[in-house]
Amino acid sequence: MGEPITSKQLLDHYAKKVYQDAVDAKARGELIGWSTAVVPQEFFEAMGLKLIYPENHSAVTSARKRAVEFLESAEAYGYHADICGYMRVNFGYLLKGAKGDADIPQAPPPDFVVCCNNYCAVIVKWYENLAKELQVPLIMIDMPFNHDDDVDEARMLYIKAQFERLVAQLENLTGRKFDEGRFREVMEISCENVRWWRKVSELAGIVPAPLNGFDFYNYLTLMVFMRGRAETTEVLRRWVEEMEAKASRGEGPFKDTEEKYRIMFDGIACWPHLAHTARTLRSYGINITGSNYPDVWTVEYDAGDIEGLARAYASVANNLNLERQVEKRVQIIKAGKCDGVLYHMNRSCKVMDFLTYELQRRVFEKTAVPYITFDGDQADPRVFVPAQFDTRLQALVEIMESKKGARG
Repeated sequence: MGEPITSKQLLDHYAKKVYQDAVDAKARGELIGWSTAVVPQEFFEAMGLKLIYPENHSAVTSARKRAVEFLESAEAYGYHADICGYMRVNFGYLLKGAKGDADIPQAPPPDFVVCCNNYCAVIVKWYENLAKELQVPLIMIDMPFNHDDDVDEARMLYIKAQFERLVAQLENLTGRKFDEGRFREVMEISCENVRWWRKVSELAGIVPAPLNGFDFYNYLTLMVFMRGRAETTEVLRRWVEEMEAKASRGEGPFKDTEEKYRIMFDGIACWPHLAHTARTLRSYGINITGSNYPDVWTVEYDAGDIEGLARAYASVANNLNLERQVEKRVQIIKAGKCDGVLYHMNRSCKVMDFLTYELQRRVFEKTAVPYITFDGDQADPRVFVPAQFDTRLQALVEIMESKKGARG
């Protein structure tokens, strides 16, 4: 018998399969949609509709160091460099094309696009533009910003009414009746996968942590693409078992380096320079044991509760007010037993960056955990300067070491 299949091998298999399944479905004449990342996928999964997520596609393209050609194509067409890097890579891909390119997953052109603005208000313009350029229907799900601490009754009813309209839209689009039984089943699977995802976050609190924090960003693909599928349960369960086994043996995240410092990484990864940032962190023995970004897909509700579903999707990420966002980061720092915080000042994500300076001030007031920032971009490699990242990280290490020394 050979070696058992690891969760990472399964992850790689399903990550490739998702794109291939969309290509095959398109060839069969089935409808394909492009969607924003934190969409109520339960409805689409219940209808058997294949969705591609352009943000994930742009992230993969950027991580494989292929973003610049698409960025330049979009900019030459007229899209300004200050626009979101994911959007520019996506439109460059549409303009330039990459058919048959083994480095980049194939994203078949959509028959409809789906936009949910619960984590980015300006993303609406991206998807309006997609619908206009490609002349396909736009399905819009509007999530009002939470100025209060909770989603009140009026906002919940507004979102619930949109869910009812969404069902009618999908029935009209496909010519099929919405399957309530299948919808409930998908909700149950999604809830189970969120519980497994939460369990992984809890394992990061062990000292030393059995997982490398960058693993969150790899496995996140499943929570974006396949949160309502049993395959994701299979991978996450296996990953948790592997990490629990490592923890029982006292093994840390690195094979040849001790976990000396634990940090929270705030924001989206700098995909074009992922290798440099990961390598530099590891050289100092720094492990990411908490992050606000993977937590975005921890959409928690009770299966069958449509009102709870509405409240859950309206309570993610940047849709929370400043006080709630501070509170979540404080919780992440405590749960991860973090010694420091690394804030990515991501040129693409204006919605996130506009709050970051005030966030970091308030989080420091509540935790006294030191922090630094670095400039970068989630997709555009031209914004990141390795030397700046290195010197900023060195400064954080010196502060963390000083604090550890002061504690004895």
